[in-house]
Amino acid sequence: LRFDEKVRVVVFKSEVKGVFCAGADLKERAKMDDAEVGHFVKRLRNLMDEIAALPVPTIAAIDGYALGGGLELALACDLRVAASSAKMGLIETTRGLLPGAGGTQRLPRCVGIGLAKELIFTGRQIDGEQAFSMGLVNHAVPQNSQGDAAYQRALTLAKEILPQAPFAVKMGKLAINRGMEV
Repeated sequence: LRFDEKVRVVVFKSEVKGVFCAGADLKERAKMDDAEVGHFVKRLRNLMDEIAALPVPTIAAIDGYALGGGLELALACDLRVAASSAKMGLIETTRGLLPGAGGTQRLPRCVGIGLAKELIFTGRQIDGEQAFSMGLVNHAVPQNSQGDAAYQRALTLAKEILPQAPFAVKMGKLAINRGMEV
């Protein structure tokens, strides 16, 4: 995707109804030794960083659960659209873990330090409306009977981006991202 000049916007969605991304398979992780866990978390963090570094806008269409690494995936995207009924949370602390794929950096940038700490410390799950009210998602939409309301809104948003000058959009993303690092 990074090198395909025809790609102008990337929308991340799930093919599983009611789930955007449920995060890591904790049963699989429990079978790993410390070295394997370290390697797994490093690869996951690198994947999220690669998604965040895509030169085109990325949109997460959250039509269901986005927990742990699933919310970290959404946070790696530039924009997030959620069904009002979606459930989101960095729930790792409820399992004796820490968010390991960038959530501890990206969530505070999105919602502020105090709120990010509260959400991570408590492992609380929030719905799409709550996420919208705190600035975690750009849009919260009522779920439709097909279960893809967030995806449909994400496509509408992508269609608003498409007519804009591709170079200007890419440079705008780059300038914003670099500015946030200062």
